[in-house]
Amino acid sequence: MAKLYVIKIGGNIVDDEGKLSSFLKSFAAIKEKKILVHGGGKLATKLAEQLGITQQMIEGRRITDAETLKVVTMVYAGLINKNIVAQLQANGCNAMGLTGADGNSVLAHKRIVKDLDYGYAGDIDGVNAQFLHALLQQALTLVCAPITHDGKGQLLNTNADTIAQEMAKALSSLYNVQLVYSFEKAGVLLNAEDDDSVIPVIDKTKYKELKEKGLVFAGMIPKLDNAFTALEYGVNKVIIGKADDLSSLIVGQSGTSIIHE
Repeated sequence: MAKLYVIKIGGNIVDDEGKLSSFLKSFAAIKEKKILVHGGGKLATKLAEQLGITQQMIEGRRITDAETLKVVTMVYAGLINKNIVAQLQANGCNAMGLTGADGNSVLAHKRIVKDLDYGYAGDIDGVNAQFLHALLQQALTLVCAPITHDGKGQLLNTNADTIAQEMAKALSSLYNVQLVYSFEKAGVLLNAEDDDSVIPVIDKTKYKELKEKGLVFAGMIPKLDNAFTALEYGVNKVIIGKADDLSSLIVGQSGTSIIHE
């Protein structure tokens, strides 16, 4: 099977014009088929505040009320997505931007959590792998914004890490998929403040040990949980590491590789 990279870029890289430009040059240079999934960094929050729309977070996740949904759709699916597409085109990479509503690519439902109302936040029901495959077969690089829909006309704001995971899982029957979470840190760290404390390889046994000893900082746990779920559903490998090192990251020469037992 052909190789496919599904790469999630972190919000702190999206926020930094210089780092984003450098990352996109490295991303464009990847010869294999590839999908880039992005969020919106701090820009959506900043714009919402300028418009007088109060932002609420629960456990690091945005509460997406009706007005906030308008903002994140404009910022994620509009400004950020098209800026990334344009920069990739400038680097000789024929890119196409899309959301979960385009081509019915990601279907979701409004998140329902007991006693918590996340507003128009979406949890994924399915990914249209055949549609994405058809686009990839046209030598297009896909740039996916984290806006999904429920099939009934309602847009939903969905976690970009989860979109990357679900796309990787859905496409693993068609490609040899590697899922890459690229952000500002060098990988999974024993010490969150020390980039030299990267754990090079983690399997399930090692992960359990790290969690029991409290050696995995809270913000990394959802990424690792997503990584192991992806492996269980056919993804070949998951890599977590620094966006600045993308060329070495994708070949396992830097960052943390998440593997089967």
